[in-house]
Amino acid sequence: MKTVKSWIRRTIRAAGYDLHRLRPETSPGHQLGLSLAHFDVDLVLDVGANAGQFAAGLRAFGYAGKIVSFEPLSAAHARLTEKAAGDDAWRVHPRTAVGDEDGTIEINIAGNSFSSSVLPMLDAHSDAAQGSAYVGSEQAPIARLDTIAPPYLAGSRNPFLKIDTQGFEAHVLNGAAGILPRIRGVLCELSLVPLYEGQPLWGEMLARFEAAGLTLWALQPGFTDPRDGRTLQADVILFRV
Repeated sequence: MKTVKSWIRRTIRAAGYDLHRLRPETSPGHQLGLSLAHFDVDLVLDVGANAGQFAAGLRAFGYAGKIVSFEPLSAAHARLTEKAAGDDAWRVHPRTAVGDEDGTIEINIAGNSFSSSVLPMLDAHSDAAQGSAYVGSEQAPIARLDTIAPPYLAGSRNPFLKIDTQGFEAHVLNGAAGILPRIRGVLCELSLVPLYEGQPLWGEMLARFEAAGLTLWALQPGFTDPRDGRTLQADVILFRV
């Protein structure tokens, strides 16, 4: 049996993949699912939802609570709405960017969609991710979480905030000052090197979360430059413990 397992693993690796038992240290989704269950999270605010990949992953790893997804791009929002259909606990907010003002804003559209951002993209990003360069732009409504989140938070005991806004994370937090004390945990994508013009890097963002009473719970791999193996972005999970 051991010989068969070794052969299977060698075959999978030869194809460019690997095989692991589902454990928190080898599966970011499993780790997040366990963490949400540990803190009895009953609502996830999914900011920067794109086409619903994150929320669908939550469901795949056992989270059955409420999800509210926010996405500003019209094409991604349409796919997101379609993916959430039939899931009574997954609500999609009307097409909106989340930031530190209420009004309208211009979004840069990336060729791969999920690298889209309000901020100009730097060469460090586009060079490391083929197909991520901007191909257009689109106007979208923008709102602060302090304005649009309170109705969703009503009745939630342990809400969780996920932020994946490609360098715009500080703006999201600026617009969430009123609700942040109610948030039990956060998952945020942080950049280790500048990828978007004017974005704060990981150290500044971590200090800001810690000042808000959130403790670093886990680090998860993110965007890695395939040319040299350098980690460019990572996800951090923080909780009030």
